[in-house]
Amino acid sequence: MSTTDTDVGGAITLTDDELDPYVTHTGTRHRLTDPGLPGDGTLLGFGTLREHGLRRLADLAVDAEKLAGELSDQLVIGALRNLDRDLESIVLDGMTGEVSTTYGHRNAALMDLSPLAPSLEALLRFAAATEELTAFRGPFGPKAVAEASDRLTAVFEHGAGGHVPPYWRMAALIRPLARIAGPGDGLVLDLPKRLLDEEFGSGGIMRFEDVDFPTTLTHEPTRRFLRETGLPEDGLLFQLDTEVPLPALTEYYADERPGDFSADELPATADRLIRLGCLVEDTSLVVDGTTGAVLAWSEPDLTLRPLNADISTLAFTLWLLHREKTLEATHDLTDAYEQLAATMTQTLATVDPVACDPTPLLEGDDGRRYWPEIFEDEAGGALYA
Repeated sequence: MSTTDTDVGGAITLTDDELDPYVTHTGTRHRLTDPGLPGDGTLLGFGTLREHGLRRLADLAVDAEKLAGELSDQLVIGALRNLDRDLESIVLDGMTGEVSTTYGHRNAALMDLSPLAPSLEALLRFAAATEELTAFRGPFGPKAVAEASDRLTAVFEHGAGGHVPPYWRMAALIRPLARIAGPGDGLVLDLPKRLLDEEFGSGGIMRFEDVDFPTTLTHEPTRRFLRETGLPEDGLLFQLDTEVPLPALTEYYADERPGDFSADELPATADRLIRLGCLVEDTSLVVDGTTGAVLAWSEPDLTLRPLNADISTLAFTLWLLHREKTLEATHDLTDAYEQLAATMTQTLATVDPVACDPTPLLEGDDGRRYWPEIFEDEAGGALYA
């Protein structure tokens, strides 16, 4: 064990002997010996440093002889985090103190570096500012989002000498979106009035009347949201069923697709699952009429999975996706696709942990969550403008 503090979660420090001969940059040596690096973090993980000490890329990469010369001596100290797992490796230049991430890391010949921070001090300052300014707490609303984005941008530009690395640029643009809406009455969020109308166009929002609701939709906050706020008819990755009244899942199959599925194949609660539309051709988006939970019913594997905590966070998710595409058209965020997918997942999880938490909640639930999978599917192109 190469760390002087081996308690899980404690600061990770190295001795001068452990830094030799890899780290010669004075400021970096001071940081790594005392106070060290944090053991746990939401955005950054340094567990590999705690477990293995300093290791060069050349010592870890398959086909290391194919690495570009300047990459060989980069020191692997951790990884960017995406909730419960690691993404790209964080590497340190021991001579300059600069910090980068690797990409193309599955193929040594294609591996390259993406700048992350000019120093460890700046890296930790960037992460702390991001967590502080994007937490789900007030103030909320468009003004709060703009102010948080501006403050983050200022921190990153000052710390990076005006050249903000892609990861932090997208953090400044996207992570503050989690503060667009505060807590709701009976729902997770109280979306600003006309938020969806302004994003999708007033003609693109479908609002319902009480006559459109089946008797099994008894969750009043959901009924109120569908009446007063509504949902986008075309939510990019969600197609609202505009044929009203809204059917329970049992009624939908009985009327629209008789014989496709037997009662035993449908969820046990199918008579109170109200079908709002489809995510993809073979996956229905439904709301539990009693609890207001929003779920995805997959026909291929006959599985019901959590999708969003409720109708308000579903609307937020659709708004977030639309906002990201607008930002992508201007800022080319998908140039760092894996980092963008992680940023989107972290933003959604801040507002709606249910949408991203793989903990099984329902019978047969395998922990797969639709939105994180969609974000990460680069081939599917969900995040491209």
